[in-house]
Amino acid sequence: MPDGRPKKQKPGSGASPASQGATTGFEAELWQAANTLRGSMDAAEYKHVVLGLVFLKYVSDAFEERRAELDGEIDEGADPEDPDEYRAHNVFWVPPEARWAELKADARQSYIGETVDEAMEAIERANPALKDVLPKDYARPVLDKQRLGQLIDLVSNIAIGTAEARSKDVLGRVYEYFLSQFASAEGKRGGEFYTPRCVVKLLVEMIEPYRGRVYDPCCGSSGMFVQSVEFISAHATGNGNGGAQPQGTRRDISIYGQEANYTTWRLAKMNLAIRGIEGQIAQGDSFHNDLHPDLKADFILANPPFNISDWGGDRLTDDKRWRYGVPPKRNANFAWVQHMVHHLAPAGIAGFVLANGSMSSQQSGEGEIRKNLVEADLVDCMVALPGQLFYSTQIPACLWFVARDRQRAGEILFIDAREMGAMVDRTHREFTDDDITRIADTYHTWRDSSAGYADAPGFCKAVTLEEIRRHEHILTPGRYVGTKPREEDDEPFEEKMRRLTAKWREQQRESARLDAVIEANLDSLGF
Repeated sequence: MPDGRPKKQKPGSGASPASQGATTGFEAELWQAANTLRGSMDAAEYKHVVLGLVFLKYVSDAFEERRAELDGEIDEGADPEDPDEYRAHNVFWVPPEARWAELKADARQSYIGETVDEAMEAIERANPALKDVLPKDYARPVLDKQRLGQLIDLVSNIAIGTAEARSKDVLGRVYEYFLSQFASAEGKRGGEFYTPRCVVKLLVEMIEPYRGRVYDPCCGSSGMFVQSVEFISAHATGNGNGGAQPQGTRRDISIYGQEANYTTWRLAKMNLAIRGIEGQIAQGDSFHNDLHPDLKADFILANPPFNISDWGGDRLTDDKRWRYGVPPKRNANFAWVQHMVHHLAPAGIAGFVLANGSMSSQQSGEGEIRKNLVEADLVDCMVALPGQLFYSTQIPACLWFVARDRQRAGEILFIDAREMGAMVDRTHREFTDDDITRIADTYHTWRDSSAGYADAPGFCKAVTLEEIRRHEHILTPGRYVGTKPREEDDEPFEEKMRRLTAKWREQQRESARLDAVIEANLDSLGF
């Protein structure tokens, strides 16, 4: 320690995390406050600072909550100082010098950067799953220590790792929002954002990854893997949509992922480690350095960055993955599609998000690639999504489902979900659980030809390849599902006109009354 840095006593066991939970819109407020502390620091550097502290707060919150439980069980033999008491509940052991109370106590000290670095190092030593994952450069001279202390005070005011916060996915929401804002600040929107939980849940519910190898070639913060494990847990305990019969356990799936962005890759590792999930998550570009070259996955889940133009396609024109056509050099959408098809096992299924243009574009050979995928009988289902689902892009999106061992060969299911979902704030929409159940059940009913599937005008339709050919292999659901039937109006015309006329006259009278009140008020004010 540097001269003047005091030795500190071991903190007491009564420390408790902040009590605030997640509320809609708090991410924007937290971002605004944190961003004011950035000063002249580049956004690419600052995100390491902020996201590292957010993760440390998450770990500490979960630790303190578990510690409080153990304090209440001492008479039953519990030991709050036994690391195994925490690991058994998928909670990281946080050494005394790494606990948030220590950071907060030092927040206004000149050596706060060293306190944070030592906390990160101590947590990595105590938890091998986090080795080389946490940022450890808070003591560097260019980082303003006063602003760092203010940031610690700010993060202290939110609960991130408590059971309540975990149920609301506060960590995911903070990371989702912050990553989108950092991408904007860095002048790029290359899709570096956390996929909304409701979209991930819908993908998982539709492809049902009970057993086998699950792969995501652009895994971001590992949300697809987390939701896959939660799906299995829900169904194994009879709490999911699939009924009470257990279908598998988390040990029945193997996780493989790759992420090009180093910061996001570290987040992915943290995200899995927090939940006690093991997986082979590689860091690198899936197109130019495929680190799972021989993998044939049973399930693929992905949300590739939309429409990226700088993916280096000019260096991959002869790649073996492009069986259905060379993707355009200025748009990677169909490079992602073919990369995933390449990695599908003989009975594999993939569900992924793409920009709406992928369903109809005829530019630069995209229409020909889409035609070849359809004619190879790989496309299983298309889902049109509503707008405002994603924080960091307003580009309309859709879901593709492709399968090698299709249950309904020669036919594609189209689902139009554009009118579904509920607004959770002024700009953000989410699917409800009922929405997810309806879409997923429709898909499963259609795939099981004996289950009595029926088209629903305006919502879903099973379409033959012959009809799709007539539409030049365009896969936009709205083109096929038709319109929702109009509700029958059995009110006689004369009765309706009398009712509406009476209502109109009543509104006219009320309008005249309000005009008179306003005029009188203006007169009394001398206007």
